[in-house]
Amino acid sequence: MDRLGGAGFLTDNRDTAPFTRDWLNNYGAPPLGVARPASTEDVAATVGIAQTHGLVVVPQGGNTGLNGGSVLGDGQQGIVLSLGRMNRILSIDTLGLTATVEAGVALGTLHEVLADQGLGFPLHLGSEGSAQIGGLVATNAGGSHAFRFGMMGDLVLGLEVVLSDGRVWNGLRSLVKDNAGYSLRRLFCGAEGTLGIVTKAVLRLRPAERARATALLALESLEDALEVGQRVRGDAGETLAALEFFPEAGLALALKHIPELRRPFETPYPFYLLAELATSVEAAPVDAVLETCLGHALEAGSVGDALIASNGTQRTAFWRLREEMPEGQRLEGPQLKHDVSVPVSSLPAFVAEAITAVNAVLPGVCVNPFGHLLDGNVHFNLSPPQGCSGFEGLEKGLTEAVYEATTRHQGSIAAEHGLGQAKVDLADRFRPTVERELMTRIKLALDPDGRLNRGKVVRA
Repeated sequence: MDRLGGAGFLTDNRDTAPFTRDWLNNYGAPPLGVARPASTEDVAATVGIAQTHGLVVVPQGGNTGLNGGSVLGDGQQGIVLSLGRMNRILSIDTLGLTATVEAGVALGTLHEVLADQGLGFPLHLGSEGSAQIGGLVATNAGGSHAFRFGMMGDLVLGLEVVLSDGRVWNGLRSLVKDNAGYSLRRLFCGAEGTLGIVTKAVLRLRPAERARATALLALESLEDALEVGQRVRGDAGETLAALEFFPEAGLALALKHIPELRRPFETPYPFYLLAELATSVEAAPVDAVLETCLGHALEAGSVGDALIASNGTQRTAFWRLREEMPEGQRLEGPQLKHDVSVPVSSLPAFVAEAITAVNAVLPGVCVNPFGHLLDGNVHFNLSPPQGCSGFEGLEKGLTEAVYEATTRHQGSIAAEHGLGQAKVDLADRFRPTVERELMTRIKLALDPDGRLNRGKVVRA
């Protein structure tokens, strides 16, 4: 790895440690080294060398994934290829509304640079300070605005990808319309680095949001949340930017462990709904529209209480209550995470059924279901029963109970976090055989030796 230089290839355990384990510290094995390329040519050369020596190559972005997709599996001999040094924003087209960026650009950095030019990129998630564009493409990330703007794959116009044999596919086209054959860029979105390594991307931008209104609602049930969501979507139309739900159980954990948070309502409610309207039209009366939406919901009896953010500080405080759901539960102790999606209309029934199912496995298990209302994505997370230090060895049964309920409602066991190495066996069980066989054929066609992120997504 002389090409990369001393700073470009790390072998000392003290230097490689930050790249070795996943964010939850559930997966990872010591790599032979960590390659830190500074260019596409470096990536291609690194892949070629790894192939020559029979090594597994694991691409890694910000390493914020939750399913072990960006670290080595047990017993594997290989290297981690970190894209963090490839962090340049190469160009911004203010007329065509596109940005061409390297894979190592952090999402938060992109937001900051675009804001200075009156532009925006409509992907938002809690880890955007660390999550990198290449990783977001590889996992087809979702986030809080997916129901309006789509997932990461819907926001990518073009890609540059290093293939398993070291060749480079240059598909960096900034075209909205391009029907010249198979949509190859879509193939790499969500492939988690198993088919090729994303090195650059052309992203679709939007004019920056100039008018925004945010409210926090207190509700008695998820059924009420869906009713309110339908009303708000009907009244607000295309200005509706986010509808996030979270339960009192999750809020209580966040308030317990994060001192700067404050309880929004004097009386606790079973569920809360964060609603946000946003538009690039500065003169749009989104405050008035939101007040009308809430008035209709209050008249219908669907909302127990409501607060409208009067300034940016209060808006940030509302969003933190939702975004700190995972951190509050992590600080409480052991947890089981499940990232699933079901048809929106099935959301309340699924949550109720899954709660019953996990309690049948472990009575009293604490359930924290939160997520994105209008795309049916639920983070169905569990903590041990009160007074218990763990799940009593019932983790597998609890997880299967959640996924079986998901499947009964025609849902997905991986909504936005991908499969990684954590869910490969589960995908083989809960997805149709033909579907899994097609994925395996694609993997073998593009990576016949199985060197790129082996053991992730499929068992090829």
